Amino acid sequence: MFKLSLVLVFLIAFSGIDASPIKYHNPSCSGNMSATDVDLVHFAMNLEFTEAEFFLKASTGKGLDAFNATLAKGGPPPIGAKKANLDPITNRIIEEFGYQEIGHLRAIADMTGGIPRPLLNLTRENFAVFMDRAVGRRSNPRFDPYANSLNYLLASYYIPYVGLTGYVGAIPYLVYFNIKRLVAGLLGVESGQDGVIRTLLYERQNEKVEEYGGVTVAELTNEISNLRNELGMCGIKDEGLFVPLWLGAENRTTSNILSANPYSFSYDRTPQEILRVMYGTGNERRPGGFWPCGANGRIARMFLDERYHGNYDACSDGKN
Repeated sequence: MFKLSLVLVFLIAFSGIDASPIKYHNPSCSGNMSATDVDLVHFAMNLEFTEAEFFLKASTGKGLDAFNATLAKGGPPPIGAKKANLDPITNRIIEEFGYQEIGHLRAIADMTGGIPRPLLNLTRENFAVFMDRAVGRRSNPRFDPYANSLNYLLASYYIPYVGLTGYVGAIPYLVYFNIKRLVAGLLGVESGQDGVIRTLLYERQNEKVEEYGGVTVAELTNEISNLRNELGMCGIKDEGLFVPLWLGAENRTTSNILSANPYSFSYDRTPQEILRVMYGTGNERRPGGFWPCGANGRIARMFLDERYHGNYDACSDGKN
């Protein structure tokens, strides 16, 4: 536990480390890898854990362990998550989302056994690093996702959509009926959550985000999507609330409440792309960002560079 405490202090003190330039490598955009159905849903649990902790703590003031102490399987509690200053309607929506994430984790664990919760960095400093990077300048005052409903929705814009694209990317490689049914059910609710978040932001599209001066909500969503495309390194997989006409549905609209490809299909992402986006490093072998000690499960650990194994072991207190 002493090693774990030291690492947590380091992570909190240096949460801005992900602002360093992306070190480009030769990224793979193929989802064809040596992975079983169980491996793929275990990988998805990293995102489900992230959403559960972020939604539950913000809406109820309590994390996952307060509702179900067994699902984390000994993984460390998140750092930085706290009750958000949400209006009653937003709070009710996010609370429901949090309970849904418990169900998702429970379903995966019941069917596959699950994986330990990874260390999650849900500090306001970490969110500020990602937002600043998207906009291209430091926020003033510092961006705080827990300060108000608008900031929280903007922060939420970053996470659930990544899980949605991951499920879309995994489905073609699944073999067994029961896992396909599981992932289809998970995808349906994840898509709904993303649609609700985007709609709530769309209603406030012209509001100015105080921390970034004249930047509107719509502009900031575009910048966040651009950042995720940059980090993912596999082309357009992400779109903000407004797009050029050539990217709109049937090239007839610039509004973009649901992000979709030219056939109005959901975009897909591979595990490698998701790691690049959630690590914030653009490199699936270099952890950071929301998963500072690396994601869990065989797929994530397969990509983790050996030089980071020591840091991971310290973070997890020696548990894999």
